[in-house]
Amino acid sequence: MKLSELKAGERGQVTAVASEPVIRRRLMDLGLVRGTELEVLRFAPLGDPIEISCKGLLLTLRRNEAEGIAVDKLEVVESRQASWASLLRGHRFGKSA
Repeated sequence: MKLSELKAGERGQVTAVASEPVIRRRLMDLGLVRGTELEVLRFAPLGDPIEISCKGLLLTLRRNEAEGIAVDKLEVVESRQASWASLLRGHRFGKSA
């Protein structure tokens, strides 16, 4: 499954990063390596970019970058999802309510 196929609130574990060499290296430098767990937080209104949480970082990826990241879908822990939802409530890519 591709990272771009996960929905907001779903978690995954990186199994492979396949992209152009420059982009692949940058994603791996940011911590997206095999075995890393991540969570999709939200999508921009038109579906691009995608915001994810990975190793305590909030990363924003273009959809074509997310399509190059293979993941295994993980179960969502309800309390963690609720905490992220309350943290991000009212915020939308640079604008706050």
